[in-house]
Amino acid sequence: MEHPSRVGKYELEQFLGGGMSHVYRAKDTVLGRLVALKILTEAGSADAEAKARFLLEARMASSISHENIISVYDFGEEHGRPYIVMEFLEGESLRDAIRNAHLGDFYARMRIALQVARALDFIHARKIIHRDIKPENIHVDKNAKVKLMDFGIAKSEGVQLTRAGFTLGTPFYMAPEQVLGKPLTPQADVYAWGILLYEVLTGTKPVAGDSIEKIFQSILYEPVNLEPLKALGMPPWVVELIRTTTAKQAADRPESLGIVCGQIERMIDSGSQKPARPPASAPQQHAPPQRPTPQPTTQKPAAPSTGPPVQTRPQQVTPRPAASAGTRNATPALPGFLAKLPSPLRSQGGLMFLAALSVLVAVLGIAGVLWMLKLI
Repeated sequence: MEHPSRVGKYELEQFLGGGMSHVYRAKDTVLGRLVALKILTEAGSADAEAKARFLLEARMASSISHENIISVYDFGEEHGRPYIVMEFLEGESLRDAIRNAHLGDFYARMRIALQVARALDFIHARKIIHRDIKPENIHVDKNAKVKLMDFGIAKSEGVQLTRAGFTLGTPFYMAPEQVLGKPLTPQADVYAWGILLYEVLTGTKPVAGDSIEKIFQSILYEPVNLEPLKALGMPPWVVELIRTTTAKQAADRPESLGIVCGQIERMIDSGSQKPARPPASAPQQHAPPQRPTPQPTTQKPAAPSTGPPVQTRPQQVTPRPAASAGTRNATPALPGFLAKLPSPLRSQGGLMFLAALSVLVAVLGIAGVLWMLKLI
């Protein structure tokens, strides 16, 4: 592969990767700073829609300024090939951080997800939908500072560049409405963020499949399995947050990631007094899911401690059945001759027997009278 050595005032020092566009570490020869330069390939430049999308990304990204979004310094065109100049980031992608177990404890992971949510809430307020949230498009530096990158398929309100019948986005993180090719709202990014949070906390994707068809089937019809989260001891509020953000219907998800940010900030602050002990809080949050397992063998179903169950069980089992049984079996209201009957006949079944016998005797008596009258 042959790479250019210079683009405009930028000297290209190292090829960093890319597909339809190539990314280089470069040096701004005027300002003397390191930058990342992204340039569309010749094949991409020959595709009118790909070129229009690249230029749209350049304009869109250059208009955004947020601490958790990569900064764009410049953009232009060199020999018919558009390019974007961005800040040069040191660190690794969130994908590599997950793979290399560099995410830290529970609170560190939630802070990473919080920064992504803040970045998305910021662009949503400016009528921009990212549409391609995934670990590869999120950068994390050594201080766990997050930068949202790659607005290549982002879409602002009123802009339509997608070919008919062609769905854009990474399959595992696509919302159901995105799979179906429906018009998208910021709720599509909310869904992708929920899937991302699941992966940040568990290290695995909640959506699986060895083909696009199976992945889409899972996205459309199978709810996210929350059991792995519970098994890891995730707090109930986190499990519920993932459940709501990954709801199949966009209307069932949180209205905005701003609301989600507020919730996470409150929960993190409530636990920030003990930053060195996040693992200790996980078992406490996990105690309810763990209790059902020993129930069949220990016969102590809901006992947070040993004292109360021992005292309460005899009170619930012994007195109450005795009192209720005595009330049901007593016959204090039996009148006169019935009270003198043998005890078996004073029961409900005995009384029914006597009643039936009385009716039979009466019937036989009437029949006998009629027979006698007939003889006369």
